Amino acid sequence: MNIGITCYPAAGGSGVVATELGQQLAARGHQVHFIAYALPFRLDQFDANLMYHGVETTSYPLFKFPPYTLTLASKMAEVARNYDLDVLHAHYAVPHATCAYLARQVLTDCGGKMPKIITTLHGTDITLVGSDPSFYDITRFSICSSDGITAVSKYLAEETREVFKTHKDIRVIHNFFDPQRFKPGVCQCQRSEFIEEGEFLITHISNFRPVKRTLDVIDIFEKVSAELPARLLLIGEGPDTVLARRQVSKKKLNGRVRFLGNQTKVEAVLPCADLFLLPSEEESFGLSALEALACGVPVIGSSGTGLVEVVDDFKSGYLLPVGDTSSMARAAIALLKDTSRHAEFKKAAAHLALERFNAEQKVSEYEAYYQEVLDG
Repeated sequence: MNIGITCYPAAGGSGVVATELGQQLAARGHQVHFIAYALPFRLDQFDANLMYHGVETTSYPLFKFPPYTLTLASKMAEVARNYDLDVLHAHYAVPHATCAYLARQVLTDCGGKMPKIITTLHGTDITLVGSDPSFYDITRFSICSSDGITAVSKYLAEETREVFKTHKDIRVIHNFFDPQRFKPGVCQCQRSEFIEEGEFLITHISNFRPVKRTLDVIDIFEKVSAELPARLLLIGEGPDTVLARRQVSKKKLNGRVRFLGNQTKVEAVLPCADLFLLPSEEESFGLSALEALACGVPVIGSSGTGLVEVVDDFKSGYLLPVGDTSSMARAAIALLKDTSRHAEFKKAAAHLALERFNAEQKVSEYEAYYQEVLDG
């Protein structure tokens, strides 16, 4: 198949999944074309079947903001026509599925081949409209106009049906990880680079948006470090990075918290960790949590979110109410103090991740879905 993939190229779960999917599909012999305003965050491996097409915007005095959506739609149509695309896979309904629909209309007028549009919902594209009704109609239209819809969790699929009052079939295909990259005990760093002997290493990875509740991560860590010798490793960057740094200074934790910024090779660090924190307000799936589990790192996160499909509560981690940092800290302390239980959780984390979310299985589900939509 010839497949076009459009995603946000910056650090974040949707871009990571789209990039990993493209790489896996290319390795299986499909021709994959990434169409985005920048090279996707984790597109760091050469493959003859992988191509990147940059979308450039031009400034014009009449436009207050450069019309990225129009240039993206135009580039989608161009790539679809030049490379005979079978599928345009849009990650996020707005604006990517909207642009895919417009691109197909352009191709219709030009008499070109009509690629099928498949839209994968990742979370923010759905939860965003709950607080911003101005996106509601265009998001619903983009979903209903797609030939196929997937969601990264049952939680998100159900929320989509409820929010948009749609009976359109939504195929759940969970996020996945590459077991060749994410596995226990194999890391390119040494624990001694981050902690002293006898200390615990706690990690958090996100794009530091408010929904990730990074300040809660610091609050949990403060409580844990008051009881146990521990250090915190924060990976990623975003709007709340400055607030997080201020909070660390305010709590006088500078010597125990380290900011690593964005990292393309988090699998080089995760196996060194003892615990992963993801106390998000909303989490449609929690890819960073899955990658931690795959490396044998137990997770403490928020209940009532998509994490319930990723973390086995009381087996590979603990899920507690959003904002209850005291309970999260107590769970972390109890687990780290209990050496045998911690070892059991680490083993269960890696086993469950490999059993349920390995790339081979999930990419095959995408392949089968592509073919189903093409045949439909």
